Amino acid sequence: MITVFASPEDVESTFYEAIARADLVALMSVWADDEEIICIHPTGQRLIGTTAIRESWRSIFANNQRLQVRLSRGLRWNSMLLAVHNVVETLYIGDQPQAHGPLLATNVFQRGASGWRLLAHHSSTAADHDLADRRTEGERDGKTQRTLH
Repeated sequence: MITVFASPEDVESTFYEAIARADLVALMSVWADDEEIICIHPTGQRLIGTTAIRESWRSIFANNQRLQVRLSRGLRWNSMLLAVHNVVETLYIGDQPQAHGPLLATNVFQRGASGWRLLAHHSSTAADHDLADRRTEGERDGKTQRTLH
């Protein structure tokens, strides 16, 4: 059964929840059915296509006890068929209390016949280490969404 995601936010939420549970099936369910989907990890590794992305996440989950990603400072640009979210990711590994990151991530979503899906996820190390777990004024008042033209 194919999950139909009603919004890009639903896709993004499922993606990060799947990472926290190390749930490869749920993680792969958010991706578009397109051989040119792209995932770029903070290490700079560029993965193209379902097989490469699946195998990379399988390896990540096998080598880590537990990963939790907290999102902050989100900016969203949405249109009828495309959405781009830029967020700050703060990574927590296992039971370690110290945060890793911050990382800057851009998630690109496309709306199709089966709802919204992830086309690209690009995460890289942020130069500004003060970004971790901080919220902007726009996040506090809910004004971070933009419309693509």
